[in-house]
Amino acid sequence: MSLFTSLVALSMAGTTPAAAPAEDYRQRRPEDEIIYFLLPDRFENGDPSNDRGGLEGDRLMTGYDPSAKGFFHGGDLQGVIQRLDYIQSLGATAIWLSPVFKNKVVQGPKGRESAGYHGYWVTDFTRVDPHLGTNADFKALVDAAHARGMKVYMDILINHTADVIEMAECDGYDCPYRSRADYPYLRRAADGAPINSGFAGDAVPSVENFARLTDPNFAYTVKIDPREEDIKVPAWLNDPIYYHNRGNSTFTGESATMGDFVGLDDLMTEDPRVVQGFIDIYGDWIDTYKVDGFRIDTAKHVNPEFWRVFTPAMLDRAAENGIPHFHIFGEYATGDMDPTITAQGTRVAGLPASLDFPFFAAVRDVVGGDRAPDWLEKLFSADPLYGDEAVALQLPTFTGNHDFGRFAYYARKAFPAADDAQLLRRVELAHALLLGLRGVPVLYAGDEQGFTGDGGDQDAREDMFASKVAVYNDNDLIGTDATTAESNFDPDHPLYRALARLAKLRRDHVALRRGRQIIRSYAEKPGLFAVSRIDPASGQEILLAFNTANAPLSANVAVDPAKNSYAALYGDCPAAVAAPGQLSIQLPPLGYMICETR
Repeated sequence: MSLFTSLVALSMAGTTPAAAPAEDYRQRRPEDEIIYFLLPDRFENGDPSNDRGGLEGDRLMTGYDPSAKGFFHGGDLQGVIQRLDYIQSLGATAIWLSPVFKNKVVQGPKGRESAGYHGYWVTDFTRVDPHLGTNADFKALVDAAHARGMKVYMDILINHTADVIEMAECDGYDCPYRSRADYPYLRRAADGAPINSGFAGDAVPSVENFARLTDPNFAYTVKIDPREEDIKVPAWLNDPIYYHNRGNSTFTGESATMGDFVGLDDLMTEDPRVVQGFIDIYGDWIDTYKVDGFRIDTAKHVNPEFWRVFTPAMLDRAAENGIPHFHIFGEYATGDMDPTITAQGTRVAGLPASLDFPFFAAVRDVVGGDRAPDWLEKLFSADPLYGDEAVALQLPTFTGNHDFGRFAYYARKAFPAADDAQLLRRVELAHALLLGLRGVPVLYAGDEQGFTGDGGDQDAREDMFASKVAVYNDNDLIGTDATTAESNFDPDHPLYRALARLAKLRRDHVALRRGRQIIRSYAEKPGLFAVSRIDPASGQEILLAFNTANAPLSANVAVDPAKNSYAALYGDCPAAVAAPGQLSIQLPPLGYMICETR
């Protein structure tokens, strides 16, 4: 069945799914969600009056320059509210927002400054950034989403704050890491005795055992611009005693958790004051706004003992607010298909889930590259590293994001001679894997409109509303003649329709959300990958078969000998097995089928 001729998609993509009663959405488990991730600044401009965040002056004062990819463009929370129909019609059941907290407006080396439009340079953890709106706007968004039966996930930060602390011995941002071996902790109790600066097991050290400094002495001499001495909220964050102050991380060894993340002030998360401080901060966001989950930025760069205290506190706070399935997942970033990195989040730090970077890498390599499907088998065979099967089901999966770039970018790079039709099939196939396989699918805003980007970070953060950024507007979008110079909320885009159809199948079939996954067949060259998803309650089985080759495929798939007949949910499924335990299938180039056993 062609992407362009799916009558099912044509009939349903423009219809908003009925809102779920409040009690229903609260009872959905994390694996029941389809998440739509967006950066509010790049999504929709609902209130132009806040474009400059209430500030005056040039872009270095206001952070606003809609023609520059590294500055605020004007999108805001009111814009998200205005586009909830669009998001829900795509099939998303939850919205994940990049951080909404008040940021340092502009930072960076002279001549290379950029703005905190992305939300990761926080100065005030209690307030929405004025460029995005107000705390009342955030409440309005959460309430509007909940009224539709949709959840809202916050992107939160604990590893670092904005760059405010400077090191006197360093030249600007070039500040080499100073290790504990060369520069031991000089923090002392009032009587001069060394203090206990570590956790005992999972316990938070007491304030007495983690004594306050009367005369700070760090690896570097810290200094703070007088204009920024009180910029951080809550006020305790302004004291340099609560930071490591050891220079920039090399992302190896102890610097991975104690070094500054590209100059950002690295919090001393071993300190009980910091632990309790962030429990209070984020517990209040749950109490006040009744949000449904947290994605934890740079979780890998925080000592794991912190998470073993913080996570239970957040789950308890959510339960007290009538939120029984609060979803927490941490960022353990890797560009490789290496589950040993992401599994540290669940097995070492005790987080309920990790953002599934290995899934992203595997799909990029197999569908957006020339790896064979056995690479996917290796990915899923490593699921026991995370814990039991229930943990793997809660791992948010994705095909591209705002940091590593879009799937379409990698596919075009790997297949430069491919025409638009082939790239369209590859993007759809990648999302069929995303929405059909184990994990919680995350759709990145713009992918459903054929956005490609020019790489990662700022190059993958295009505006959904009409953009003024030249390096965005010259991109050749997939499946459309439109450009990012115009608004891109088209429910008739072929990818929007395909994703809406796949999302509906996932919502309608428990096996695709909660089902145990059994790998049925995988090729050692581009070609077949087949799995079954089995509903743990009813035993209902759904077979998914994917062709990662750009050529037709005919093959036999080994299936359950007790299952003899199949019905198509998508594609041309055989009605019956060729022989007990053998299903003969045919797939078009870069095609797939989804079959339900009868």
